[in-house]
Amino acid sequence: MSTDAQQDSEDFHAWQRWHEGRIVAVAAPHGPLSLTGTHWLADHPEGRIPAVPGLWRDEGDEVVLTATSEDGLTVDGKPLAGEVRLGADRGPVDASRVARGERRLVVLSREGLWAVRDFDPRSPARQGFRTIDATPYAPKWSLDGTFRSYASDRTVRVENADGRERGLGLSGEISFTVDGGEHTLQVAVEPDGSLWAVFADATSGNGSYRFRFLRPPAPDGDGRVRVDFNRTLLPPCAFADHFICPFPPPGNTLTVAVPAGERNRIDG
Repeated sequence: MSTDAQQDSEDFHAWQRWHEGRIVAVAAPHGPLSLTGTHWLADHPEGRIPAVPGLWRDEGDEVVLTATSEDGLTVDGKPLAGEVRLGADRGPVDASRVARGERRLVVLSREGLWAVRDFDPRSPARQGFRTIDATPYAPKWSLDGTFRSYASDRTVRVENADGRERGLGLSGEISFTVDGGEHTLQVAVEPDGSLWAVFADATSGNGSYRFRFLRPPAPDGDGRVRVDFNRTLLPPCAFADHFICPFPPPGNTLTVAVPAGERNRIDG
């Protein structure tokens, strides 16, 4: 297929819409570029987080936030003057319970530890962002794959982007062929049945970000799944240093180059 024919194909146009949608989502007011800090409450036992108003206390299974009217915080859209008990925010960032003007203060829990994330639309990263560098759609990187689930879920300890080690859940693996060679990636299974892989390849750190994400759709009843590297994603930590993205687990560094999908963030 010629390059012109590829760019006239429905697959190319679908990829183009996906790519443009990703740029819009990343650059949104409360997208990943707006994250200015992830503050672990264990690092602030007195409850005061620099540049974040209020008093934040870890009380085991929830966080207690105390604020005065001068702090300018709102909870569920109403001014907070007093105390409120909070659990982890599960929905979109812009729907977080706590806000201060345009900022969103998102409560996060990981392995029993609580943190507060500060999303500010005026962040320098968001102001300096131009686009996502991505390789245009190429049919050769949309591959037939096979999913095999493990007898039971596994958890491996992997380093995260913030330098701490955390558990990464894995439910199975996908296998696929590139240039006649078979390769596998370990994957997690999301609640909707879709898959998630954290992987590196021969381009990682040399033409693309140091690792990337892949999110294949749910396999069919026979385990067949489309492994489309054209839709390889940059992890959130490629857009802001304050994310805690997991690094690839052992075995998820491909020996082949995958010059497809998103490669790097471009600032203007």
